[in-house]
Amino acid sequence: MALAAFDTLESVDELEKAGVPEKQARAISIVVRKAHGSSDVATKADLEKLGTELRHEMKALELCLTGEMKLLKWILGFIAAGVASLVLKAFF
Repeated sequence: MALAAFDTLESVDELEKAGVPEKQARAISIVVRKAHGSSDVATKADLEKLGTELRHEMKALELCLTGEMKLLKWILGFIAAGVASLVLKAFF
């Protein structure tokens, strides 16, 4: 994940131009740089990658469930055939 670079020297210069003493300007710039570096922000590319991964996982899940549904239909068919044969045997 790429974040925009933070120019500490430029920020110190801008703060000094605004009337902030140099020592305070440096301290403010360091704090902002640390906060900027530790922020964990998702980029558009991260979200697109996540969306692609989720689509692949959903497709795999769909294929798995489709297979299980086919198996369930076979099992229910055998159960229905077994019940029908017992009913036929009992009454005929």
